[in-house]
This record gives sequence, C-alpha cells and structure tokens, in this order.
Amino acid sequence: SSSQCSLTGKWTNDLGSNMTIGAVNSRGEFAGTYRTAVTSTSNEIKDSPLYGTQNNINKKTQPTFGFTVNWKFSESTTVFTGQCFIDRSGKEVLKTMWLLRSSADDIDDDWKATRVGNNIFTRLRTVKE
Repeated sequence: SSSQCSLTGKWTNDLGSNMTIGAVNSRGEFAGTYRTAVTSTSNEIKDSPLYGTQNNINKKTQPTFGFTVNWKFSESTTVFTGQCFIDRSGKEVLKTMWLLRSSADDIDDDWKATRVGNNIFTRLRTVKE
C-alpha cells in the first residue's frame, strides 16, 4: 500500500479514551493532549499533555513511535510505544503497549507501582453537518 499512516489528528481507543496529536516535525517530534476514560483515582479526570517521537529514519509508511503522558490529576506517568498501521480495509490503526508508573509511598512498595497493558487506537471521525 502506498498510503501513509499519519499520527497527526484525533484518536480514540478500545476503552473510550481520546487523544489529539499535533503535527510531526522534521525530527519526528510531536505533542498533543490525552483524555483518559479510565482511572484508578477518584480525582477529576483532566486533559493531560503528551510528548513523543516517531521513527522516520527510512520514511516508512507505517512508522513506529513512542510518547509519554504526564497525568495532570494523579502522581503517575504513562509511556506508550507502538506502530501506525494501515489495515486491510485501508484504515489507520495505532497498535500500542504501555507502562503506567504510579508514585510509590516507599521503596518497599516499588513492586506494585508499574502496570502494563495495550490499546488499539482508531481515528476519531468528526460528524460534519
């Protein structure tokens, strides 16, 4: 496929979380915002900044990438890594894995402070009237 998978735009994942990724610059860097639909805290969910890079060494049409989300409502940080794919139907899909690091009160609690998971993001289509 000659289609280029582009990170820029609005995305939603299998849990209902939404993110917006801005333009990817010539060095592969990008920024955006993430609004999670799921949390283990009782705090009000807020939009949180994300910063990342896309690997563009060989200008692949389905690039790998990584980004960090610095949560604005809890003492935690998540790093995502993944690849932007064009699926068989021609749609863009982000396949990701993540590590969520929560703040541990003590070094002895370090063992329970990191969670791992995966998400599949699809482009969020806006309804045009």
